[in-house]
Amino acid sequence: MRVADLDHCRTLLRGGSRSFHAASLVLPRGMRDAATALYAFCRLADDAIDGGDDCARELRLLTGRLDRLYRGQPDDIAADRAFASVVAQYDIPRALPQALLEGFAWDAASRRYETLEDLCGYAARVAGSVGVMMTLLMRQRDPRVLARASDLGVAMQLTNIARDVGEDARMGRLYLPLRWLDEAGIDADAFIRNPAHSAALASVVRRLLDAAQALYDRSALGIGHLPGTCRFGIHAARMLYCAIGHEVARRDFDSVASRAVVPGATKLRLLGGAMSACFAVPRDLDTGALPEAQFLIDAVQPLRPPHLHETPHFAPAWWNLKARALWLIALFERLERREQGRAVDLY
Repeated sequence: MRVADLDHCRTLLRGGSRSFHAASLVLPRGMRDAATALYAFCRLADDAIDGGDDCARELRLLTGRLDRLYRGQPDDIAADRAFASVVAQYDIPRALPQALLEGFAWDAASRRYETLEDLCGYAARVAGSVGVMMTLLMRQRDPRVLARASDLGVAMQLTNIARDVGEDARMGRLYLPLRWLDEAGIDADAFIRNPAHSAALASVVRRLLDAAQALYDRSALGIGHLPGTCRFGIHAARMLYCAIGHEVARRDFDSVASRAVVPGATKLRLLGGAMSACFAVPRDLDTGALPEAQFLIDAVQPLRPPHLHETPHFAPAWWNLKARALWLIALFERLERREQGRAVDLY
C-alpha cells in the first residue's frame, strides 16, 4: 500500500468521517492501516450514492470501480488503490463490499421494510458486511466467528435505528418494520408527517431493541475467538452500543423527543467490563448466522494464499487495556459533544 494513498485516506476520514477514523484508532496498530483503507472506500461510496441524484446510476458506477479494483486495476483514486491492496492482502470476497454498496443504495432511496427480517437484510448489508470484513482483517475466517461478527453489526444498526426514530422521521426516513407499526395501530405516513412519541410507538421500539439484544448476546460468543489485541475494542463497542439501547429504554423508549446518550460514569463501568471480558475463556460456537446475513458468510472461502494465517490468541497486557479504555472514554465524550452541535477538535 502506498504511503501517500494511506495518508490521503487518513485525511479523508479525519475531515469527513471522524467516527470511522475513531474506530480505526481503537484497533491494534497492525490492523490500523488496512482498516483505514477499508473505511475510506466505504466513506467515498456512501457519499457518492447519498449525494447523487440517481442512486441506480451511482451504484453502477461504484460497481464498475469495484470490478476494476478486484482486477488489480483500480481507478486513479487513493482510496481505491489502498483498498485494492487490502483486498489482495486479506483475500476479501467481492460480495462483501458489493453488499455494502447495495445497502447504501437502499438507504439513499429511503427504502422501507415490511418485516424485521427485511430490516435485518438491510442491516446485514450496511453493517454486517463491515463486521465480516473487519474480522477478515483480524485473520479470522471461521464461519462461526464471521457469523457472530455479522450479528454484532446488525445489532448495532438496529440500535442506531431505535435511537434515531425521531431524527430519521424528520428527514423523511422510516426504518421501523411496517408490519409492527401496523400491529401497533400506527400509520407510517402520518407518523412521518408528524413524528410524535406514544405508548404504541414505544412498544415497537422495545421490540426492536429486544431483537438487537438477542444478537448482542450471540455476538459475545465470537469475540473470545478473535486475536487478543482485538478483543477489547470489540467488547467495548458491543457494551457501549448495548448501553445506548438501555438508555432508550430508561427514557420509556422515547427516541422522538431526544437522542439517547450514555452517561460518562456508565461508560467507565462498561469499559471496565470490556477489559475483564478480554480474559474470558472462549466459549463453543454452534449457532449459525442470521438467514439474512448467511450470504455474507458463504462468500468467504478458506484461506488460499499461503502467507495468510490466523493470528494466535493471546491476552493483551492489562496496562495497554487501561490506557485504551481511558482514551475510549474521552473519545466517546467528544464525539457526543460534536453530535450535539458543538464544534470539537477531536485530533
